[in-house]
Amino acid sequence: MIDKNQTCIAGQDSLPYMTCLIHILEAWLGVEQLEDYVNFANHLLWVFTPLLLLILPYFTIFLLYLTIIFLHIYKRKNMLKEAYSHNLWDGARNTVATLWDGHAAVWHGYEVHGMEKIPEGPALIIFYHGAIPIDFYYFMAKIFIHKGRTCRVVADHFVFKIPAISPGGVREALLSDETYNIIWGSRKGFAQVAIDAQVPIIPMFTQNIREGFRSLGGTRLFRWLYEKFRYPFAPMYGGFPVKLRTYLGDPIPYDPKVTAEELAEKTKNAVQALIDEHQRIPGNIMRALLERFHKKQKVD
Repeated sequence: MIDKNQTCIAGQDSLPYMTCLIHILEAWLGVEQLEDYVNFANHLLWVFTPLLLLILPYFTIFLLYLTIIFLHIYKRKNMLKEAYSHNLWDGARNTVATLWDGHAAVWHGYEVHGMEKIPEGPALIIFYHGAIPIDFYYFMAKIFIHKGRTCRVVADHFVFKIPAISPGGVREALLSDETYNIIWGSRKGFAQVAIDAQVPIIPMFTQNIREGFRSLGGTRLFRWLYEKFRYPFAPMYGGFPVKLRTYLGDPIPYDPKVTAEELAEKTKNAVQALIDEHQRIPGNIMRALLERFHKKQKVD
């Protein structure tokens, strides 16, 4: 109850804002001891929040496999119809793309900048690999909805079921951190693919991707486990609804005079330039969350 010498007005004998608000709600709702319920809810929040942060990354992975299961069921159900229709998969692709695009918009306020840099013909998209590359799943949905095109993915053999190339792969996903260091080693196979196919390379980076999901792979134990077994043992946490913005850089055109080593280095520099321009380092989860409320940039 409010003491007769205390008020909700700012002054010497005023109540703290939250206490005053609770008393007002008690009077409005006609209940007593509301503060006890609020304190109890606060304790529950502190208990379950760490658990939730550990579950959310794997829930995202579950959604990926749920998408795969949906597509397999769709394929089986319509196997006979496929012989009579060349556009059978459009319905499934539109459904999946719409669902993922909706998730991107609601949970991350997802934006893509530079969509006009994608040519009409083939190209190779090279991107920085977050702990969970959810940005690329969002990007695939966005490009299918707006351009009616599908992306074919090159990935580590153990994730080949998940529907761009990220040279850093699992190593970069697990071992990189909020400093956004690129971990490609001496990989240049992607560059040779672009040369052999005579297609341009488009660099890509998503702002705050490391703040959405974090990996503990940088610790000595999990680093050793990955290098020993080549499997992502490191636990992840996160699922924070941070602001995500994907930026596409200027295409690196095909040049028959450029070697794979030179093209790989040019691509790495282009991705690094996007990181330097669009990412504050070190990354900060709270800042990335607050960016959801900043004035929106123009979406391409």
